[in-house]
Order: sequence, then C-alpha cells, then structure tokens
Amino acid sequence: MKTAEDLRFDPNRPDLCSCLRWKGMFVPAEDDPTVPRGGGGLFWCLYTQTCIGPDGQLAEPGNCSSAGRACYGSGRVAG
Repeated sequence: MKTAEDLRFDPNRPDLCSCLRWKGMFVPAEDDPTVPRGGGGLFWCLYTQTCIGPDGQLAEPGNCSSAGRACYGSGRVAG
C-alpha cells in the first residue's frame, strides 16, 4: 500500500508536466519493485533548473501533474 508521501513523489502520475525532471530519468535501468526506493525525491524544473518552479511552488510530481498550475508545460506565468 502506498503512503501519502509515495503518492506525492510518484513520477508515474498521469498528466505529469513534461518540464519536470528527476535523477531516475537518466538511469538506464528497468524499475524493480523488489528494490526499495531511495533518494528519488530529487526533482527540478526544466525552466528554472531548481526545485522551485517558475510560479514559486515546489517542482515535484504532486504539484506538477495538473494543467491548473500556472506554469504547466510552458514555464511561463502570467503576470
């Protein structure tokens, strides 16, 4: 059973922003459910290159999987 934290940091969410990046994207290995996850909560935005998105909110799957977010998919925030 997944915890709230597992769900928050799950990069396999539907509608995940294409601008979100994480270390696991660059590891050429198949996911093995028998191996405990470790240190996978390191996410960053392609546009800001930091853990904070263009809208000032955290860049993580729980926040970056909604087209309702101002910067979703474009890196732009109306202002």
